[in-house]
Amino acid sequence: MARCEWAKSELMIEYHDHEWGVPVHDDRTLFEFLILEGAQAGLSWETILKKRQAYKEAFDNFDAEVVAAYGNRKIGQLLANDGIVRNRLKIASAIKNAQAVLAVQEEFGTLDRFIWQFTEGRSIVNHWKELKEIPARTNEADHMSKELKRRGFKFVGSTICYAHMQATGMVNDHVVSCFRHADLLNISKQHDVARPVKRR
Repeated sequence: MARCEWAKSELMIEYHDHEWGVPVHDDRTLFEFLILEGAQAGLSWETILKKRQAYKEAFDNFDAEVVAAYGNRKIGQLLANDGIVRNRLKIASAIKNAQAVLAVQEEFGTLDRFIWQFTEGRSIVNHWKELKEIPARTNEADHMSKELKRRGFKFVGSTICYAHMQATGMVNDHVVSCFRHADLLNISKQHDVARPVKRR
């Protein structure tokens, strides 16, 4: 079965085959990926996937309202937790981002509605033949990064934003020879019918 060449280990294959590129509209999962993508900076995605369950437990199942209220005692516990990336700036950014998520939800109703505006509410389907063709950032990711930073989000550079878009199905970046490209093409068509394009 042909896959994107980055999916080599059992863990990465599982993630590739079942999650990467599937449209996500659950606020908690969108927030989860914001935390995980930020934690990945300077590390491999496989490293973060290995720590994913520990993150889920450490960050109260990615409940933004709970995370937003973390104080010094909780930060100390997180810094002592060897199951996650014990980086003070990354931990602080997760808390700051939770607070920013609550503000976005207050304004837009959901994080989902806010995040998906950067692709006009639809999944962007690319048709890359090789892994090396896939960009690290796009104009949409640049726009998303700029807006997130303006709203107080941290660890949301263009590259991290594009990785978030790939992970949550805002973009289908499976190479065309990968079996998931066609699978997600069908999902994207159904998705776009269910979610009319929203113009900025």
